[in-house]
Amino acid sequence: MDPVALDQVRLNFSPQGLMVINAAIGLMMLGVSLDLKLEDFKRILVSPRAPGIGLAAQFILLPAFTFILTLILRPHPSMALGMILVAACPGGNLSNIMTYLAKGNCAVSISMTAVSTVAAIIMTPLNLSLWGSLNPYTAEILRTVRLSPVDVFITVFVILGIPLIIGQVITRLFPGLADKVRRPFRIFALLFFVLIVCGALAANWQNFLQYVGLVVLGVFIHNFIALNIGYWSAHLAGLAEADKRAVCLEVGIQNSALGLVLVFNFFDGMGGMAILVAWWGIWHIIAGLAAAFILSRRPLPEISVAEAVDGRCR
Repeated sequence: MDPVALDQVRLNFSPQGLMVINAAIGLMMLGVSLDLKLEDFKRILVSPRAPGIGLAAQFILLPAFTFILTLILRPHPSMALGMILVAACPGGNLSNIMTYLAKGNCAVSISMTAVSTVAAIIMTPLNLSLWGSLNPYTAEILRTVRLSPVDVFITVFVILGIPLIIGQVITRLFPGLADKVRRPFRIFALLFFVLIVCGALAANWQNFLQYVGLVVLGVFIHNFIALNIGYWSAHLAGLAEADKRAVCLEVGIQNSALGLVLVFNFFDGMGGMAILVAWWGIWHIIAGLAAAFILSRRPLPEISVAEAVDGRCR
């Protein structure tokens, strides 16, 4: 494969398309919010241990292990930088619905998503610059990465804050309505998001057919490691099973939409990075659903039910 030809590829992900994806994630967030109560967040405020461990796995362990993985696999430099970029991004909002499906602690998942997205203002460019410069294959193409705090705040507020507020208002003021629309809305939101992703894939079908074979194995291994970093770091810290599942999926489901925005804004849509991040965005849905299904088939221990009932998904 000619590296020059690879990096000249430009994927058909327009800013408008990314906005639609964020809107779809926001709808999913609203569906998850309908299942939460104010007590879920009070528990997080008085028990910050699980989110803290998850954030350490998200912003310290995952980027470090990704750096090691790029040295072992030695993919094309732009793809290696794409892997580092994905690891530097915060958790994706899709992790919230995956945690719901896995019968995990949704309050932990949502709190991690919110805090990690805000922390990404500093941690994403820091991790990308640090680990990208340490890898000799990516150092030459690494550029200075800057994230606008205002833009990040708006993104958090639109796709996380507004749906969360709306969901909580509906739940508190119209509990009967919330009970009626909770399940159908959640299904609609998930189907809508899948439709958006399939549309994005169709728009780039020829590029994926030609180049995605180069990234399939790397993304598979990378995502598998991310999921396991989340679960086993939580396990070693002695967290309840519902919290382990939330941390596992939060670390394993990355905000690939943010990654694509950064690729287009700061790396001119470099083909190797764009294809890897785009495939990550598709694969983590498949892997997340598979992980959620496997975890949901395992009953929660009685002690976890007793300890985490206030923070679990209903």
